[in-house]
Amino acid sequence: MRDLVERDFVDGVIGRERATSGRAKARRSVTVNQAESPLGWLRARGLVDARQFEAGERLRGDYEMAALAARVTMGWNERVDGARGAGEALDPMLAQIAAKRRFDAAIDAVGKGLRDVLWRVVCAGEALPVAEKALGWPQRAGRLVLTLALDRLADFYGLR
Repeated sequence: MRDLVERDFVDGVIGRERATSGRAKARRSVTVNQAESPLGWLRARGLVDARQFEAGERLRGDYEMAALAARVTMGWNERVDGARGAGEALDPMLAQIAAKRRFDAAIDAVGKGLRDVLWRVVCAGEALPVAEKALGWPQRAGRLVLTLALDRLADFYGLR
């Protein structure tokens, strides 16, 4: 099932779902399939609330912006002539460093006992049963721990 939504893409972070009626278009946007991520799957079934989902998406955005995941393709964002694209506000290297600092601060705020399942599901994209098995937890224990981690993360981000 494809659950496609248009999201604003500002400063390297994918934002909230965009209302398409009556507003001017954002500078950049991306189409996101919410059914692809385990967190989106949980949100679509009402197992995490909007606040928890938003917190997880912010963490995943910082994780991806910081380029902490292994690269599997060529990076096409550098130009051969050294020129910068229109509208680039921050040097890519500085943006990457800032995202890494935000990611580290958020993970530290969540705490030791909760960060493992949070990273596995939100950043690594593991399904909850796979993460539970890898951590040696009983079945259905991961969702409770994940929601606690997402609540702490939302508190860290100041989401209401």
